[in-house]
Amino acid sequence: MARDLAATAPPRRGRLRVYLGSAPGVGKTYRMLDEARRRQDRGADVVVGYIECHGRKHTEAMLDGLEVVPRLHRDYRGTDFTEMDIDAIVARRPGVVLVDELAHSNIPGGRHAKRWQDVEELLAAGLDVITTVNVQHLESLNDVVQKITGTPQRETVPDEVVRRADQIELVDMAPQALRRRMAHGNVYKAEKVDAALTNYFRVGNLTALRELALLWVAGRVDEGLRDYRAEHNIDRVWETRERVVVALTGGPEGETLIRRAARIADRTAAGQLLAVHVTRSDGLAGASPAALANQRRLVETLGGSYHVVVGDHIPTALLGFARANDATQLVLGTSRRGRTARFLTGPGIGETTVDASEDIDVHMVTHEFTGRGRLLPSLGRRHSRGRTVAGFASGLALPFGLTGVLSQLHHTLNLTTDALLFQLGVVAVALLGGAASALVASLIASLLLNYYFIPPVHTFTIGETNNVIALMVFAAVALTVSTVVDRAARQTQRAASATAEAESLSTLAGTVLRSRETDASAIPNLLDHSRNTFGLDSVALLSRETGDVLARSDASGPRDTHGTDTTEVPVGSDELLILTGRRLPADQQRMLTAFAAHVAAALERDRLAAVAAEVEPIKAADKMRTALLAAVSHDLRTPLAAALASVGSLRSPDVEFSPEDVAELLATADESLVKLTRLVDNLLDMSRLQAGALTLHLAPVHLEEVLPRALDSLQDPDAPVQPLGLETAPAVLADPPLLERVLANVITNALRHNAPGAPVLVSASAYPSPEPGGRPAEQVQIRIADRGPGIPPADRDRVFLPFQRLGDTDNTTGVGLGLALSRGLAEAMGGTLEVEDTPGGGTTMLLTLPAAPQEEVS
Repeated sequence: MARDLAATAPPRRGRLRVYLGSAPGVGKTYRMLDEARRRQDRGADVVVGYIECHGRKHTEAMLDGLEVVPRLHRDYRGTDFTEMDIDAIVARRPGVVLVDELAHSNIPGGRHAKRWQDVEELLAAGLDVITTVNVQHLESLNDVVQKITGTPQRETVPDEVVRRADQIELVDMAPQALRRRMAHGNVYKAEKVDAALTNYFRVGNLTALRELALLWVAGRVDEGLRDYRAEHNIDRVWETRERVVVALTGGPEGETLIRRAARIADRTAAGQLLAVHVTRSDGLAGASPAALANQRRLVETLGGSYHVVVGDHIPTALLGFARANDATQLVLGTSRRGRTARFLTGPGIGETTVDASEDIDVHMVTHEFTGRGRLLPSLGRRHSRGRTVAGFASGLALPFGLTGVLSQLHHTLNLTTDALLFQLGVVAVALLGGAASALVASLIASLLLNYYFIPPVHTFTIGETNNVIALMVFAAVALTVSTVVDRAARQTQRAASATAEAESLSTLAGTVLRSRETDASAIPNLLDHSRNTFGLDSVALLSRETGDVLARSDASGPRDTHGTDTTEVPVGSDELLILTGRRLPADQQRMLTAFAAHVAAALERDRLAAVAAEVEPIKAADKMRTALLAAVSHDLRTPLAAALASVGSLRSPDVEFSPEDVAELLATADESLVKLTRLVDNLLDMSRLQAGALTLHLAPVHLEEVLPRALDSLQDPDAPVQPLGLETAPAVLADPPLLERVLANVITNALRHNAPGAPVLVSASAYPSPEPGGRPAEQVQIRIADRGPGIPPADRDRVFLPFQRLGDTDNTTGVGLGLALSRGLAEAMGGTLEVEDTPGGGTTMLLTLPAAPQEEVS
């Protein structure tokens, strides 16, 4: 039974070893073959699945004595290619398989598109694989390598495939050594060496590639080290490299701490800077988002990374983050609390972090804001002055009023009930005025309860020990409950404020997103949203330099100018937001800063859009100029050369031509000049269209009259073109010569791509179909259908671009202006030109033109 289970169990996944090259030619294939020979000498069963030696004799010599699995031959577009035979390798079941060039693309139509997918199948079959790949083929570094070298890498492999390897070995070589190796002919053939050394293999390029490879492998080593420490429950920091963590609160001391931490990290060559902000899990005690955003930009400018972690106990969260990232040093700012506040509230975050830091060095950095905080910030309230006065008044009046009421009921109520009612009064005062007024109320209530209700009454003497304890408990409970109630009230207020801010910022983000979707400026909507959010009379965006109003939002209806206040908020370095209306409280400055940041981003986006709009015509003109030069250099030169050759031959005194030869040369010259004239006319018409200088003379035109003239202008007037139902179609409103040009160009294109022997069908119909006694047709649809290979949907818009030739039967004639000019002329006449599929195969060009009014036709 055990043997049966073992037989049906899936094979273990094979192990993968990757030789990562910093650049082509560093010797990764040679190293792989050397490892294979070493394993074979130890008795391992090694086969070569796929090796590409590129004619390097030293690499080919390493293949001696190694078994090579025959490759699989495949035909692709008439050419024979060879690929790795996965089935043969799996059937052979060796111990180790060598597979070169992991990022290689396979021949289309096979089992897998990429060779790394072949390797995955071998690993899944339980075979160990040794492979090679260059750093420029890693997916995450592909764009970076292209920027460095200027050479795009079309073959890539996902980083995760390489990261999952059991072993990664970097194959590296100094740039000068690699260039010498190339100069000796050990990498490329002699005719390619000079070009390679002056382009891809420049010292700067090789140095950058080498650094990318080292950093990528270092990151992989860090991952392995973290995994090992996690598996073995190692919590202590291993000082493999200096990592400096700076704790940010969003306070004004942040920039000082960041720069100090950056200097500490820079003292070592491989130092790393990490900034972390700890936010509470309830999201209530938040710092200024604008300040944190500025500090984050500073961290990233200095080459560090910014992180946010959630934790209610800040020292524990900081040290947990530091240990998780194997940090060696932690930078904190000294407390902003004054001496009195530190005495009353105990040790702060810094002292607690130092006590629990163990093997992490903690730097307490002094700054200009040290000791300048408020006294007892936990008792600081955001109540208005009116509520504060009302709270203290109620703290004085409520106990006396409650005493008067309870004195009248002392025969029916006992001491416990009296104490609970006083307790309820203290809670009410806490809700109204906060902890300070509740403290006053609890002290007065304790004295009144002692004097009027605890025997002996009307004295402050307490006769029974039990009553002494009851009074102390009352005072303690009153203070505790009032503090908790006050704190809960403040947290509720803060939560409501945070929710309101979040909703406002969400709406703000939605406003910006909708503006981007519609390509409209977001500034007017942002100003309107700012004015409505803060209840202002007006919000204006001004230029600091000129004082001009760039945008403005005003409230509708009459305004009360009495007590109007003005607030200025900077937007970037060149603009100001002027907010007019009520005086804004200080706690709304954070929201204002967020609004200003969105306005600054919208301004920058508008500026970039304006620049892009200015550049777009230049780009289009440059593209057209480049394409025109290419067309002139080939397509216009060809008929001109043929005409010149024919005329030159006729004028040559050294050769006597027969009448037939003379006629043939004249026909060639005439045909070439006609073709040249047609090309020049197309180019001129396209330039007029783009310049908006095309003059139209619209008139009713019958299709059965204009089609023969269009066919006569073709290069082959006897081409197979079959009209269908043109005589019954309504007349169209068009410019007759231009319509003739459109039909001639579209029919010429259809003939070029049509199936041999098949006619091009030209039909017309009214749209919508007129009903008896109803309205006449508004449009006429003309269809030019061929039986060619058709046009894929992805290319249907491209065929109408100037200088595009996407045909598959003749891609060498013409400048690719026919369809582009035809669509432009059709749109100039108020019509359209679109592409449809021909039923049964082929392409149909659908030309839609306005129908001529009946009164004009008659």
